[in-house]
Amino acid sequence: MSIPTTNYLPAIELETGAHPTHTILWLHGLGADGNDFVPIVQELELPFAAAIRFIFPHAPEQSVTINSGLVMRAWYDIKHINLKRHEDETGIRHSQQAIAALIERENQRGVPSANIILAGFSQGGVMALHVGLRYPYRLAGIIALSAYLPLTHTFTPEAQVANTSTPIFMGHGSDDPIVPIQLARTSKELLIGAGYPVEWHEYRMGHSVCDEEIAEISIWLGQVIR
Repeated sequence: MSIPTTNYLPAIELETGAHPTHTILWLHGLGADGNDFVPIVQELELPFAAAIRFIFPHAPEQSVTINSGLVMRAWYDIKHINLKRHEDETGIRHSQQAIAALIERENQRGVPSANIILAGFSQGGVMALHVGLRYPYRLAGIIALSAYLPLTHTFTPEAQVANTSTPIFMGHGSDDPIVPIQLARTSKELLIGAGYPVEWHEYRMGHSVCDEEIAEISIWLGQVIR
């Protein structure tokens, strides 16, 4: 089912049962779209009888500097191969507002924030961390795959107490040539040092998702969705 574009990001929706009690908002990576992670719904071993609404939004189309200015779906611009240099703060915050609007719409549809999980891969995982830790109401969890925490210079003053105990799943490939694993490790260490409950996993892979990671996400989801 497609969601109208009016006022909200366009998205694909799938529901695992009638009258969903939980929502997983899954954000794709650079140059992909919401279709990219739709197959994961069938691959995850979800809690028995859980009624979950999966939402896979499409990022806006925009010019991406590092890709020779080509227009593609992106949550924000990337201006340098060193991902922490010249971060597109304006773009990140614009997408933050759009993603927060989808969370608020789920509240209106009867799913409280405490039953919403933000998930994402690469740029989508970056946004999941950025939005989730700055969101003013408690979320159920955050999944950040092949990602890192952006805008760390604003993190401490902007982090919201409501999500200091929100469980975080971070998974990363040891041979990732796009988002260096050390960048993710640094983010993980920053979050653990600040008291966040981070579950960290490394896999022998590049910039991708593997079966072992999906299996461990399934276990994590079973603990988060009760």
